[in-house]
Amino acid sequence: MVNQRILGFGLITMALSTALSATAEPSGDARISAPFGGSEIVIKTTTRLAGAIDSLTWDGMEFIDSHDHGRQLQSASAFYDGGPDGQSEGFNPTEAGSSFDGKGPTSTSKLLSIEAKGKVLKTRSQMAFWLRPGQKSKFGVARNTKALSDHLFEKTVTIGAMGMPNVIKYETTFIVPDSERHTKARFETVTAYLPPKFSVIQHLDRATGKLKPLEPGPKEQKDPVVVSTPDGRHAMGIITQNLPAPLVGPTYGYHHFEKAKVVKWNSVYRVIDKEGIKTGPYRYVSYIPIGTREMVRTALIDLGKKLSTKK
Repeated sequence: MVNQRILGFGLITMALSTALSATAEPSGDARISAPFGGSEIVIKTTTRLAGAIDSLTWDGMEFIDSHDHGRQLQSASAFYDGGPDGQSEGFNPTEAGSSFDGKGPTSTSKLLSIEAKGKVLKTRSQMAFWLRPGQKSKFGVARNTKALSDHLFEKTVTIGAMGMPNVIKYETTFIVPDSERHTKARFETVTAYLPPKFSVIQHLDRATGKLKPLEPGPKEQKDPVVVSTPDGRHAMGIITQNLPAPLVGPTYGYHHFEKAKVVKWNSVYRVIDKEGIKTGPYRYVSYIPIGTREMVRTALIDLGKKLSTKK
């Protein structure tokens, strides 16, 4: 009888331990905000997306077209060893989750920690592979053998940077595990998917300081990108701090997916080494100005000047 009681207590303890471990992942629902231009810039994350940014609003406008687990303000990496860049979904750790997660309420990615105070957000997560083992997509065939990768991701998001209240500082760190060997990597330092009303896609001509139209995407080029509504009242831009070789970038991608009714921009770095790229952390700092088209243009000019003198 004593042994049965001990056994019963042990089973209860194990059950409680399992229940606790199952609920140990923190809530991903968080909010930061700061005033700007008679309104507030408000950023929200959700548990559904493992702490990735689900919403960014200003002046009554939603800037993020959060749909599945890919269309957010988020980050991803891709490793296309021995293959073309266009097949990068074959080994594609993604912050918000996987293609399999669809529009569902949970993410294959695992949120490890989150902190939101005032205008600063910090998260740490373990990224899911975009494709499940055996899954195929237009842009690759899964080479990963499990759903959850060993790649860790950290971000710090701050509303207000470089003395400009409408600039979001976006610091990202991708940690490539020592257990893997890769020769080609692409780090999507940050990407945003916006509603189709942001139909005007331009780049900042650094020589003239003017915004110029871009050819239909998807394409990448070297100038900061600005997307805006036709009336110019709402706009978002992106510029990322330059880093030395062996990193190649940043380049700025853009595309208007007319059928999917979504607009995308991203900031991308690549590293290629036939002997094997270094494992460990890869850190990037990007700046995302929000406001009217003219506000974003002038912010990008100021940021470009400050980043050019920043060591």
